[in-house]
Amino acid sequence: MFIEQGVHSQNKFWKYLIGSAVIIIASFVGQLPWLLGITYATTVKGVHYSSSSNDMMHFFDPNLTLFFILISFVFTLGGIYFVVRYLHNQTMRSVTTARSKIDWNRVFFSFSLWALFTIVSTLFFYYTNPDGFVLNFKPVSFAILVIIGTLLIPIQTSTEEYIFRGYLMQGFGNLVKHKWFPLLMTSIIFGAVHFGNPEVSKLGNIIFVYYIGTGLFLGLLTLMDEGMELALGFHAANNLIGSLLVTSDWSAFQTHSIFKNISEPEAGLDVILPVVVIYPILLFIFSKKYQWTNWKEKLTGKIKAQDSNTI
Repeated sequence: MFIEQGVHSQNKFWKYLIGSAVIIIASFVGQLPWLLGITYATTVKGVHYSSSSNDMMHFFDPNLTLFFILISFVFTLGGIYFVVRYLHNQTMRSVTTARSKIDWNRVFFSFSLWALFTIVSTLFFYYTNPDGFVLNFKPVSFAILVIIGTLLIPIQTSTEEYIFRGYLMQGFGNLVKHKWFPLLMTSIIFGAVHFGNPEVSKLGNIIFVYYIGTGLFLGLLTLMDEGMELALGFHAANNLIGSLLVTSDWSAFQTHSIFKNISEPEAGLDVILPVVVIYPILLFIFSKKYQWTNWKEKLTGKIKAQDSNTI
């Protein structure tokens, strides 16, 4: 069982507090290249800069800014590996899946399914509301975006999945031996860490319905499928395809995408619809394909500790 792989007698919850601190420090270290770049530009080249988050996002070319944002996740992922391997004496596979090895077919199926939906829905919104979009396509800049995005966005999304659906899911399983608690807590924390996103100030707190709902959906995928593969594929498709297709002045990723959304954002169906309609449909598709059963036990059942200290 996936969540039980991190639950054993020596894996006390205080270790997860220390591990989380190490991961946060690794994330801060990963942000140093961005800060050094800003320092160099302001002190050596005399470029004007204010400390507002909006200024930081527009200080460099979007491709360079995206690179600086994403490269920090490489350091964070390294921090996760260090903590899992040397603090908890586990393998990375043990916080990825309950299978004997990672099922890449699951990752690619989930990625393809959500990528197709994202492309179709984006084109639908474009053709039904052409005044809300402008063509933003610049061949050279877009090609660079494709390279940066393809190499680094899956690392960014995988890092978030390893933190929430892997590391913390098992960590809260050590704290409370019932599966509903790790599912609920990781979903709430996943929503909370997006508090600083520019979408929050633009759309209001209702956006947390989407963030927490998405965290809950990814947690359901992980527990029902006994592994993160489906969550990894979905998250990668959501961020990568989205960043290639559409950007806006108020989105977290400022990119040289194909389209730019210039409409005034409103928190309505685009926030609620995925959580109450689209995600349940996806759960149904996955459940039929992978023949999920015993939902109550997998989502709310008791967590049994493992005897082995090394997994």
